Amino acid sequence: MVENENLVQGRTGQWEVIIGLEIHAQIAAKAKLFSGSSTDFGSDPNTQVSFLDAGMPGMLPIINKVCVDQAIKTGLGFHGHINEISVFDRKNYFYADLPTGYQISQFHYPIVTGGYIDIELEGKPSKRIAITRLHLEQDAGKSIHDLHPDFSYIDLNRAGMALMEIVSEPEMRSPAQAMAYVKKLRSLVRYLGTCDGNMEQGSMRVDANISLCRPGEPFGTRAEIKNVNSIRFLGQALDYEIYRQLEILEEGGAVVQETRLFDPVKGETRSMRGKENAHDYRYFPDPDLKPLVVTQERIEAIRATMTELPDDKRNRFQIDYGLSDYDANVLVAEKEIADYYETVVKAAKSQDTKQAAKLIANWLIGEVFGAMNRESLSIHQLPFPSSHLAELVDLIMDGTISGKIAKDVFVKMWTTAKSPADLVADLGLQQISDTSVIEAAIDQVLKDNADKVDDYKSGKVQLFGFFIGLIMKALKGKANPGLVNDILKSKL
Repeated sequence: MVENENLVQGRTGQWEVIIGLEIHAQIAAKAKLFSGSSTDFGSDPNTQVSFLDAGMPGMLPIINKVCVDQAIKTGLGFHGHINEISVFDRKNYFYADLPTGYQISQFHYPIVTGGYIDIELEGKPSKRIAITRLHLEQDAGKSIHDLHPDFSYIDLNRAGMALMEIVSEPEMRSPAQAMAYVKKLRSLVRYLGTCDGNMEQGSMRVDANISLCRPGEPFGTRAEIKNVNSIRFLGQALDYEIYRQLEILEEGGAVVQETRLFDPVKGETRSMRGKENAHDYRYFPDPDLKPLVVTQERIEAIRATMTELPDDKRNRFQIDYGLSDYDANVLVAEKEIADYYETVVKAAKSQDTKQAAKLIANWLIGEVFGAMNRESLSIHQLPFPSSHLAELVDLIMDGTISGKIAKDVFVKMWTTAKSPADLVADLGLQQISDTSVIEAAIDQVLKDNADKVDDYKSGKVQLFGFFIGLIMKALKGKANPGLVNDILKSKL
C-alpha cells in the first residue's frame, strides 16, 4: 500500500481515504456538568458520586455555569458560531455504567456550530478542516472487567463529567492529517485552559470514522474506531483500518458499518458491535432542563478573556523573532514551551534581538529538548532557571565562548545548576579572540606544514580544514572560529 498525496494505491487502482473525527474533551472544571461532585482524577472508586450521578429517583440536574463558559471559549477558539439558544436531550441507551439509562447530551441544537482548524504537515501547504459542531454532554461511568474472573465492577466517578464533543467534517484524507488535527485541537484547548488534553488519563478521547472510495465517487461505508487515547495509536489504528478495508474492497467484498476497537499490543482493530444510528438512541428533549440561553454580552465577555492562540503566536514569532515556519510551529505547540521561550528571549541582553531569538530557539529545540527527552522531564522541571539559558546565549553572542564550548558548558549547567558565566570562569573556557595570539598559532602551523601550504596553493583546497584542525588543537579548541577562518584565508 502506497500513500500518494490524498490517494492510496491498491492492486486494482487508486482509492480515496475519508476520515472524520469526533473528539471527546473533558472540560476543565472543579465540578461535574449537572452536579457538584468533584472531578479530581485518581480518587478511590465511587467516592465522587452524587445522588444525581448515581441515577437516584427524583434528582434534578443543575447546569454548571463554568462548563458552559468553557464550551463557549473553545468554540470561539476554533472560530465557531456560538448559538444563543441550545437544547439538552436525553440520549437513551442501556449499559451497566450508565445508571439513568440515558445520557444528557445535545443533538438537534448544540451550543456551537461551524468553525475550523488549520493543520500543517511539513513540506505541504496548510489544510483547513471544517468543524461541524461542539455539543455539551455528560460522561458515563467506567466498567472494569479485569479485577475478578466472574464479575465486572462499576466505578461511577466519571459519571456526569462534563464533555465537549467536537465533531469534524469528513475532510481528512490520511492518518497524518488526522494526527495533525488532533495535535492542533489538543494544543488549542490547552492554550485556552478548557481541557488539560491528558489522553492517557482519558481527558481527551478520539473516535475516528473512516471509509474508502474510488476518487470522485460517493463515500463508502464507514467503520468507527472508538476511544483511541493516543495520537500515535490513532495513526496506527487508521493505518491498519485502511489496509483492512482496502483488502475487503479489492476482493469484491463490502465493508460492514460497525464500531471497532484498536488493540495497541497487536496493532490491529477488532469488531466491537454493529454501528448504531441516531434513531437507535431515541433522542428527545430533557424535560428537566430548560433551553440553554446565552447572551451576546456573555459571549463577548468570554472572548475578552481569551489568551493569544497558537496560530497567532506562531505568526508573531515568525515576524518578531524571524523564526522559520518549522521552529515556530514546534515552539507554539505547547503553551508552556512557548511561554518559556519568550521568557528566555526577554532575559537575553544581546542588542541583536532576532539573532539571539533564533539562537535560543535552536538551543531549546536541540540541546534542551534532547536532554528533557533523555530524562523524561517537562519544561517546568529543568534543573536550571530560564535566565541561565539566556546567559549562555549571551556568552555565545558576545564572543566569550564558541558554540562548541557552549555545549560543554550546557552539560555542566545541567548537572550543577551553576550559571554559565561562573562555569566559564571556573573552567577557564573563555574563547580566544586576541588576533595576535591566533596569528601566532596560524603562523606556526603554516611553518610546520610548508609542503601542505604548497599543495593548498596548487589547488588542494580541501586542506583548509586540515589547517583549521591543527590551529584549533594548538589553541585547545578555545579560538574564535570566525577569526581563525578569516585570518587563515588571508595568510593563505
